[in-house]
Amino acid sequence: MQDSIHTYFKLGVVSAMMYAPWLQQGVSWPEIVKTVARDDCFDVVEVNPIPDAAQQEEVAALARQGHLTLCYGGQGRLLGSGLNPNDLDEAGRRKAEDTLKAGVDEAVRLGSAGMAFLSGHWTMERREEAYRQLLKTTRAVCDYAKDKGIRVELEVFDHDIDKKSLLGPAPLAARFAADMRTTHSNFGLMVDLSHIPMTRETPQFVLRTLGPYITHLHMGNTVVDDPAHAAYGDLHPRFGFPHGENDTAELLSFLRVLKEEGFFNREDPMVLSFEVKPWDKEDVETVLANSKRVLHRAWALLED
Repeated sequence: MQDSIHTYFKLGVVSAMMYAPWLQQGVSWPEIVKTVARDDCFDVVEVNPIPDAAQQEEVAALARQGHLTLCYGGQGRLLGSGLNPNDLDEAGRRKAEDTLKAGVDEAVRLGSAGMAFLSGHWTMERREEAYRQLLKTTRAVCDYAKDKGIRVELEVFDHDIDKKSLLGPAPLAARFAADMRTTHSNFGLMVDLSHIPMTRETPQFVLRTLGPYITHLHMGNTVVDDPAHAAYGDLHPRFGFPHGENDTAELLSFLRVLKEEGFFNREDPMVLSFEVKPWDKEDVETVLANSKRVLHRAWALLED
């Protein structure tokens, strides 16, 4: 493509993944957001829950200062606590609903226009009950978020490999999104290139099935060919990682389908973020450069 990718997308980074080693070393959220804000390659920084109120305020100020769109990922509110928004136990489901509503409030404080989350564990014999519970939670959260101007985005994960989430396969996610859109216009789906191999689907199938409901995109890698591999599952290793499913060719294919399906939008660019995590002792800045190089090459090969 001759046009810049920034013409059609807001390019972002999921900071809790890319800068995971820094967070583990005690680097603060404001320092991480400042690092992203100083890199004009990025239009977006995605953050996880930030427990400290002072850091929330500083992060919000840094995003405004850097003319950086901030996106809030509420997935950690569920994964870190073991809560399940499709819990068949009503008390457990209500706890998940409550923490997601608290996530909406945090998104408002941070200046985010949206909050993302994921569905929970399920069993085949009670899948329809879990589906109804997820609808109940999501509608309640969307109701709560609507008056605050917040969009609620459900991220499509794997359904039987790592997170083992109800959503899950693209046809079921499309059914869910269609049900949600009959009552709530502030609901959308987040699709991640790295999750597609885990659902045994293809970018073409996923993007065409979910197209009308997608509001947010991620790109990354996964290992699924060997359950014994240390990086198996939803660990988001770098592009080109041994046994990985996604590299330049796969990202190019992803971009081609996005173009064919009308996701290239000059007037209202969608967020397209790297969700990549340095593996073991890999260097953060080198892995970040890897991600940019792969994207730049794929974009250069994309036909006008």
